[in-house]
Amino acid sequence: MRDLGAWDYVIVGAGTAGCVLANRLSEDPDVRVLLLEAGKRDNYLWVHIPVGYLYCIGNPRVDWGFKTAPDDGLNGRSLVYPRGKVLGGCSSINGMIYMRGQARDYNHWRQLGLTGWGWDDVLPYFKKSEDHYAWDNELHAQGGNLRVEKQRINWELLNAFRDACEQLGIPKTEDFNGGDNLGSAYFQVTQKSGFRWNGVKAFLKPAQGRPNLQVLTEAHVSRIVFEDGRAGSLELDVAGEASKVTIDGELLLSSGAIGSPQLLELSGIGNPEILKKAGIEPFREMRNVGENLQDHLQLRPVFKVKNAATMNMMASTWTGKAKIGLEYLLKRSGPMAMAPSQLGVFAKTDPSFETANVQYHVQPLSLPKFGEPLHPFPAMTASVCNLRPESRGHVHITSPNKSDQPEILPKYLSAEADKRVAADAIRLTRRIMAAPAMKPYQPEEFLPGPDYTSEEELVTAAGNIGTTIFHPVSTCRMGVDEASVVDGRLRLRGFDNIRVVDASVMPTISSGNTNAPTVMIAEKGADMIKEDRKALA
Repeated sequence: MRDLGAWDYVIVGAGTAGCVLANRLSEDPDVRVLLLEAGKRDNYLWVHIPVGYLYCIGNPRVDWGFKTAPDDGLNGRSLVYPRGKVLGGCSSINGMIYMRGQARDYNHWRQLGLTGWGWDDVLPYFKKSEDHYAWDNELHAQGGNLRVEKQRINWELLNAFRDACEQLGIPKTEDFNGGDNLGSAYFQVTQKSGFRWNGVKAFLKPAQGRPNLQVLTEAHVSRIVFEDGRAGSLELDVAGEASKVTIDGELLLSSGAIGSPQLLELSGIGNPEILKKAGIEPFREMRNVGENLQDHLQLRPVFKVKNAATMNMMASTWTGKAKIGLEYLLKRSGPMAMAPSQLGVFAKTDPSFETANVQYHVQPLSLPKFGEPLHPFPAMTASVCNLRPESRGHVHITSPNKSDQPEILPKYLSAEADKRVAADAIRLTRRIMAAPAMKPYQPEEFLPGPDYTSEEELVTAAGNIGTTIFHPVSTCRMGVDEASVVDGRLRLRGFDNIRVVDASVMPTISSGNTNAPTVMIAEKGADMIKEDRKALA
């Protein structure tokens, strides 16, 4: 067995959070930091070109290739569930949308007893990372590691949709990230000069010259080995070679909402009944590991349109494709520079909601599902998701083999409140498309179809057209109660040298895309780790 030596900090997972931790912790030259990534380096061309997500999702070169279990809320369907298996993790294949969520989200965490996690507490960490293309004020910052830019596109059809929203009382806004994201705007994105700006470029490359930081790719951890009740070492494969890592200080799990609970369960930490059924000898009972899975279910209503440019038509001919490629080559703009979703809208499906409860990702294109060709007719998609779902699912191992994917069951639409929001979201979408601003384009509902009208029919329709928007969180829930998996300082309960630092610790899902909150969690987590080390010195 190959011995990889002893380290002060061993980080499992070089996704968004892992890259942040590796940078911040290795700032101290007196500590040794090892970053482990099961995937390969991010030298795949399509990682860096924004439209390349189309060639990354489902591609084993960069994606774990997970699928959900058949879900009753989706009328028995199973979904492709992309997760980045590459340096940079999901930041290398995601939608690049920079979205913090709402102040209400973090104030709710504080109300749950998590002191230090309110909006005023976390805002400085959002700003610490940020390198905003235009703003440097009380809400935004320049000079940080994470580049945030406006998109290099403009679509007549999306502008009309925005006007239609305004006609329904949904205002236009310039900033989704000030604490209240109600309104419509083009999304700001983690790009620089028309290229994806992933966790590697933002955080890892600036730290690469440090002699106290080592990064290993193709390093797949099998289990944590415990000694005297602490994490003593890891067993792993590095490019297929059995290896061992000794943990002198802390073990930091940053493998995300799927990978972090999976590794804990493979190591005997979790619900004893689930572990025994999977062939794992329980080491420490912790029944909520892998529970509390939350995700944004995006409903994808599609409308045929006329009299407007759409990607469906632009990309349908070799001439059109050539023009798209040439524009990107010469200007780094146009469709190849697009994030998967271009226009954002935050709205209320019912005025009783305190803040916006749904988010639109509007696109001048349509397709049956990711990875399939665009529809052969001009159309647009007005995807809409419930920002604060009450449905809760789980992630659990089914075998002792680290290479076997765990069971992922989101249990979408299992809560009655989520069914109501889904039906109301489809109704709201229809009202927007029927507004005067959209009339020149003669929208005609294609999916789910105008025949779905009653509450029951609309819930069925939601199950038919719903899919993940790739935001799984909360499977290692942070809390002050004994049933929580980690405490407010991200320490795994019952252990003094294991922390979980990634999106899995969110008590409740943030109201929007989850990459920026994950960066914030890692920034704050790094400071906590440094503070605790200093206190012990």
